[in-house]
Amino acid sequence: MRIGFVLAAFGLCCVRAQSVDTDGMLIVNGQRTFIVGLYNFAKGPDPWTDARAAGFNLVRVKPAVAELRMARKHGFYAWTTVGTNEAAIRKTVEALRDEPALIFWETEDEPTFVWKKPMEIRTSPELIIAARKLVQSLDPKRLFYLNHSPTHLVSTLRKYNGGAGIVAADVYPVIPRGIRNQYALWPDGQQGDLLNESISQVGQYADKMRQVAGPAKPVFMVLQGFAWESIQKPPDPKMMLYPTVQQARFMAYQSIVHGANGILYWGLHLGPENNPAWQAARAVAAELKQIAPELAARALPEKFALEYFETGHSLDRGVAYTLRPTRDGVLLIAVNEDKNPVDVSFGKLRYASCSVALRNGVLRDTFAPFEARVYRCLR
Repeated sequence: MRIGFVLAAFGLCCVRAQSVDTDGMLIVNGQRTFIVGLYNFAKGPDPWTDARAAGFNLVRVKPAVAELRMARKHGFYAWTTVGTNEAAIRKTVEALRDEPALIFWETEDEPTFVWKKPMEIRTSPELIIAARKLVQSLDPKRLFYLNHSPTHLVSTLRKYNGGAGIVAADVYPVIPRGIRNQYALWPDGQQGDLLNESISQVGQYADKMRQVAGPAKPVFMVLQGFAWESIQKPPDPKMMLYPTVQQARFMAYQSIVHGANGILYWGLHLGPENNPAWQAARAVAAELKQIAPELAARALPEKFALEYFETGHSLDRGVAYTLRPTRDGVLLIAVNEDKNPVDVSFGKLRYASCSVALRNGVLRDTFAPFEARVYRCLR
């Protein structure tokens, strides 16, 4: 069931109850809306304007009226944190609940994660749920966002669902070999704890968060906007490894293919001005802006009979895809989740043409390792 939520498009006229559609897509201004957001701005002379022009529509702000009004001025929706302290929650919510730019609250980040002590829990589910109930008693109109680290069992994370209207996970897999021991990394130099150490682990964590959230809650993926070495003091310039544009495209589109209702970037504040991570995130946001209506649309159930052709490599994960309706056909988003190139046919399509040439009605294409492709097919 939907509860109406109306904000004048980036005019942000008023505060009304929010809504989530049955597949977890947020409804903003009466429309299904795919979120492309930022935890932090990249360094620059005018970060608000730069980020909005790139296509970002959401930003995290400090819990202050001035911050929310700045977001509103620049056409952003926003969220902020309230913590779990009762007195602080009351003060923050009562001060900010009438600000129309604010679309959801957050309690605490990564509540299960304690570095080097995986059997400890930082913040209990009971405390997170109690904080949400308190905020909702003061402001029943807004959703709650809860970001998890890429650790712990699905059954453990589900215990927090009573404190989360939006479920997220942060996973940052672009890490140089031989990186020094540092916060949030395991002894093997990885942040994630799956067997898959490639960037295609992002899709696996999106699947994991969908298992945690269930089919109807929004799932966001928090993607890498920094080089891990930038956290070191002092950093080693030789170990600076930023996500490339191709890697950023893959991780964003793979998140979408695996059902994410939004993507956010963390860490853009850590690098120098116009660093490669910001260039990559900005390029991805600009692409997603061009297909925003399709990303917000409900995924189509249509399935293709994929056929693979010899490339001299084994086939591990292959190609994954999602279909979204357009006014005159479909948008096909496909990602090669293999570390090797693939040559794949999507079978005979019931569409007259696509943005690549069809061979007797068949869409066949080659993908580089971890490549994302977007096709428009017309009826």
